Amino acid sequence: MKSAAVSIASNIAEGAARGTNREFVRFLNIAAGSASELDTQLEIVFRIGFGDNGTMESVRGKLDRVVRMIQGLIRSLR
Repeated sequence: MKSAAVSIASNIAEGAARGTNREFVRFLNIAAGSASELDTQLEIVFRIGFGDNGTMESVRGKLDRVVRMIQGLIRSLR
């Protein structure tokens, strides 16, 4: 889970440093994929009983917000 979370920020940073919108969008899509991976891992943690519903919903809400920001940035760059 830590790796997926770090990957989100790392891909955004790497894409921004590439210098072209096309490359930035490519890395933003990879970051969105890492967010999806993290969401899946959160669901697994919840289903096997390692997380409580309140914490899960809080983290998911924040992750959803990050995904919406990534998607908005992708739309603005296209």
